[in-house]
Amino acid sequence: MSELFKLALSSVPKPHAWGKFELADPITHFFLCDFIDMELELPEPSSFCTKLAEIHRNSDSPTGKFGFMVPNCHGKIVQSNEWDSNWASFFTKLLLSFLQLELSINGPWEEYDKAFEKIVATVIPRLLEPLQAEGRVLKPSLVHGDLWEENVAINLATGDLVVFDASVFYAYNEYELGT
Repeated sequence: MSELFKLALSSVPKPHAWGKFELADPITHFFLCDFIDMELELPEPSSFCTKLAEIHRNSDSPTGKFGFMVPNCHGKIVQSNEWDSNWASFFTKLLLSFLQLELSINGPWEEYDKAFEKIVATVIPRLLEPLQAEGRVLKPSLVHGDLWEENVAINLATGDLVVFDASVFYAYNEYELGT
């Protein structure tokens, strides 16, 4: 959230502290930020998309790669964000980490596993590898990472857009469209 706050001051609650409780069972983490009185209402699409594009355009990955400095969470799911210069490779690893969690919770499911293998072996390479082929360059942009209607609101005091509950990392900006 700190990285997102740097780029979108008026649209993100200012983070103040975060960490892990020392005496908590089960393990419990906390995050403290400014309180913003808000209404869970979708913003006007044009201004929302303009703000999102601004964040993507004005962000620069510190390594020039896809990923993030530390692992973060997508909801309760710890997301590995190891730096990778190739978007197809990074996206595949991210997707595989979600699959591993799914398998650990629900066990294998033959049809699902076969479909997933096809996605990793065929669909992702066909869709994503051409984006960086033949000298084409993708700019890693800071993305919210968990953008959906429950993580977007309107600031009741100002009427401005507010985004929160992010799992930010540097990604291909169109990743934002599928979260």
